[in-house]
Amino acid sequence: MTPSRERLLELQAQLGRVILGKPEAIEHVVVALLSGSHLLLEDVPGVGKTTLAKALARCFAGEFKRVQFTPDLLPTDILGSSVYNPRDGSFDFKEGPIFTHVLLADEINRASPRTQSALLEAMSEHQVSMEGVTRILPKPFLVIATQNPVEFHGTYPLPEAQLDRFGLRLSLGYPSAEHEMDVLFSQVARHPLESLHATLDAAEVLALQAAARAVRVERALGAYIVALAEATRRHPSVQLGCSPRGTLALFRVAQARALLAGRDYAVPEDVKAEALPVLAHRLGLETKARYSGVSKESVVRDVLGQVVVPV
Repeated sequence: MTPSRERLLELQAQLGRVILGKPEAIEHVVVALLSGSHLLLEDVPGVGKTTLAKALARCFAGEFKRVQFTPDLLPTDILGSSVYNPRDGSFDFKEGPIFTHVLLADEINRASPRTQSALLEAMSEHQVSMEGVTRILPKPFLVIATQNPVEFHGTYPLPEAQLDRFGLRLSLGYPSAEHEMDVLFSQVARHPLESLHATLDAAEVLALQAAARAVRVERALGAYIVALAEATRRHPSVQLGCSPRGTLALFRVAQARALLAGRDYAVPEDVKAEALPVLAHRLGLETKARYSGVSKESVVRDVLGQVVVPV
């Protein structure tokens, strides 16, 4: 077993001590880190979205900042702004919290669409352009956002352009009764977050991301990924199908999952395992389908059942 493989297993084990009974979700989170994909955690309040994000940040020895999104939050509160210096009459740029390795955008959909859009350039190009100057963000750069379902009071739906920049969207769901009992007694003395330690530093994460990009993907598997994306665009219940950015995200996430499994090549199972969290949130349903109870997840499952898997 290689040292990098040991580190990844240790990272999964640490996250598993904090978020109990959710091994698949933890695997998706590690895959997001390896692929350099931004992560959206969407679920009802109190199921551990913020805790999972903080746990990942504690296991990573990079810089971590948290922004609590509220209706009165301004774009400059995230990106930064120029501050007047009365001594010489100049303006000095004060960096906002986005200049970090891991940014936790907590309850992102409680801020206005104007403030949400402040993240668009940063998430897509890893840079911030303000006042005619482009500033490069640290590497690696990862946004972990949490949000409550849009039906909840005081929330704004994320625009399609914002959703498309998230590599994966996950839902933790409620724990089983057994694991919820474990949660009760695991926090009697102290919170499990306090026992976590840094497993990876910035240089190691960048090296692992480079290793993931080097994972071999056969052209037949690439054609399978493209066929899945095209099938979402032709689906009768879909108005807005998967974008080319989504196709590329599925490609890179499949590479990362292969690396996590200890392989230097990707297989169709890597694509199928990540298709739901990568593709579903990018789809826009037809009005009739939406009111008929069709879900984005069911569309992805339909597509997976229709497209021929390469041998």
